[in-house]
Amino acid sequence: MAALDTVFHDLHQQGLLILANVADAGGARLVERLGSKAVATSSAAMAWSHGYQDGNKLTLQLLGSTIGSMTRVLGVPLTVDIEGGYSDDPEQVAKVVEAVIAAGAVGINIEDGVAAPELLVHKIDAARRVADQHGVNLFVNVRCDVYLKNLVPAEQRLEELLKRAARYANAGANGLFAAGVVEPHEIAAVCRESSLPVNLLWRTGLPAPDELQRLGVRRLSAGSSIAEFLYGAMDGLARSFLESGQLDTRTLKAHTYGELNALMAPKTTDLARTQGR
Repeated sequence: MAALDTVFHDLHQQGLLILANVADAGGARLVERLGSKAVATSSAAMAWSHGYQDGNKLTLQLLGSTIGSMTRVLGVPLTVDIEGGYSDDPEQVAKVVEAVIAAGAVGINIEDGVAAPELLVHKIDAARRVADQHGVNLFVNVRCDVYLKNLVPAEQRLEELLKRAARYANAGANGLFAAGVVEPHEIAAVCRESSLPVNLLWRTGLPAPDELQRLGVRRLSAGSSIAEFLYGAMDGLARSFLESGQLDTRTLKAHTYGELNALMAPKTTDLARTQGR
């Protein structure tokens, strides 16, 4: 039987891998039971489940313990979104990757955000070094935020994305997460020009899976969308029960990413406590 790291690499060469991102072990087990060939975390969903904001806020201890609880119940590969590595110091990123590998994951997502591409190159190098030391063929899926964060004018986005993709591939990345790309002609161009398997983020208006596969996409992620709906549903159910003692499912709707991230902002007393005041 092939090792999970080998299995996960192979899945990116077998059509379109659809990943319904989860926050915890229960969600991971449910997704596996539904037939998913691998499981992926959402950094936002995981952070929110512990009462933290998304954006490099989750502690390393909670990250490691959450991953470990997932791999304990899973028989398929797990890949973990580590945001920007929770640090701009590549050596600290190496410690995060080491914790992820030690907990049993065989893939990571890591993003460039608004920082210079060279910083992510150093982080990829750190991740590869740690993975090699542990004998794990870690799948490093690099999220390029040119589109998602509107880093350059619209007419320059595709060129900038491809330029960064080439740099990240040369640094040792295994996949390109072109989050925010939704237009078919741009999707086709990214898949054609990049040497890496292309991962897209689900968005309203994105082509159907069959069309994405025809365009060359290898992976489709839900991101935080499932968690946004689940928290919205929890809000609606809890509200109806508190008001009437009944569970009213008729008006359930998703919360937005912004609403949830704002909800998890630390209170003033929390900030004072962490700062020693």
